[in-house]
Amino acid sequence: MPSSLKRKGSPGLEDDVDSTKRHLSENESPNHDQDEAVPNLEHHSDEAPPSSSAATDRAARFAALRARNQSSRKANLAETRTEARRAAADPSQLQSLQRKKDIAEHKLLKADVEADGEDFERKRAWDWTVEESERWDERMKEKASRKNAVGFADYRKEAGKVYDRQIREMEKGKESMEGRRDAYEREKTEAIERSVRSGGLEIVETESGELIAVDKDGSFYSTADSTASFTNKPDKAAVDRLVADIRKAEEVRLRKRRERGGRDETDGDVTYINEKNKQFNLKLARFYDKYTSEIRDSFERGTAI
Repeated sequence: MPSSLKRKGSPGLEDDVDSTKRHLSENESPNHDQDEAVPNLEHHSDEAPPSSSAATDRAARFAALRARNQSSRKANLAETRTEARRAAADPSQLQSLQRKKDIAEHKLLKADVEADGEDFERKRAWDWTVEESERWDERMKEKASRKNAVGFADYRKEAGKVYDRQIREMEKGKESMEGRRDAYEREKTEAIERSVRSGGLEIVETESGELIAVDKDGSFYSTADSTASFTNKPDKAAVDRLVADIRKAEEVRLRKRRERGGRDETDGDVTYINEKNKQFNLKLARFYDKYTSEIRDSFERGTAI
């Protein structure tokens, strides 16, 4: 047998002791690590409750914010729908519906009162005072007179109707109307005083004790033949109001003219028989005028020759 190969001997006592120590050390090391890890687990278990409570608070706040967001979104959506319905509704149509409702209620009340055998007009008059009833009767009388005088009589009456209508429009703004009336009275008084100082007018006391201003020939100051008002210079605001009234009257005149189917001054040759045919001809002109203008001009030149 070769000398390089030697038979391994059986382990001795010392080898058994060393192996036993190594085995014990290997078994003890995991236990040592486990013992060191136990305090860490206990430490983390002590800190766990604060972190969980903070997370719960954050979740509660987040849920509250989401609920507030949802409620705000629903409120905004409801407001948007309400605004859309209000914008889509026609005010004139709403007024018409309200008027029809009032008429229906009036007829229903009248039918109920007459069914009971009572006088409807007498019972309805209980809700009005004497002054209100007189004002209403006067208003109805004026309305009837305006309705009867709707036809054209002469230019003087027509101008008077326009003047009355303008005065009613001015009286709608009571504050501005009172201020203008006071300014007018003040300017009128100043004009009379200037005329008296210059000798153009005289202050005369009537039999009733009223003081009036008369010309040298004895005529009253505020007659239509007086020329003193020609020197009056209105302020810029009054001129602007006059211009606005003239423009408004012109717009009304043109609108009435269009409603009657009349021609505007800007129209050219009449190529239509009614408003619908006019719109159709305008549509054709937009698309085909560039092709037919030369032919039309040729026809016009031929007829002129």
